Amino acid sequence: MSENKHDFKIAVYPGSFDPVTFGHLDIIHRAAAVFDKVIVAVLNNSKKTPLFTVEERTRLLGEATRGIPNVEVDSFGDLLITYVAQKKANVIVKGLRAISDFESEMQMASLNHKLNDKVETFFMMTSPQYSYLSSSIVKEIARYRGPVSDLVPAEVEEALAAKFAADRE
Repeated sequence: MSENKHDFKIAVYPGSFDPVTFGHLDIIHRAAAVFDKVIVAVLNNSKKTPLFTVEERTRLLGEATRGIPNVEVDSFGDLLITYVAQKKANVIVKGLRAISDFESEMQMASLNHKLNDKVETFFMMTSPQYSYLSSSIVKEIARYRGPVSDLVPAEVEEALAAKFAADRE
């Protein structure tokens, strides 16, 4: 245990955020209340084909979190544990919706701890009202012009409408 009464805690909340949902924002708000600084890090995964570019996802997250002073939005394309070390963070925040999320997240947390035992993974259960919510579900609803205003911030709803309108042209 540190001799300091309070160490500065920087947490990284990684994800694809394609797009950011109210479930993600729930975790971000709650993490911001626990940690001194939360870096929301958009993963640039070359193996996936996201709907939004990294730049678009970063911008949408920035807009959605602009009222949270200790939240910073960034992106990365390296190993998460390498990015966390570069940011001098000591915690990885992961949101869990269901037991099905836990198995893969536990495996990743164990691997990250093996790679750097100074970084802890902090699991947060999603609030019950968001337990069903995923970016994939939001995209599917928006693709067929369904209502998503209670699932995502207004700027994301507009961006989804614009993406799918362009697909129809």
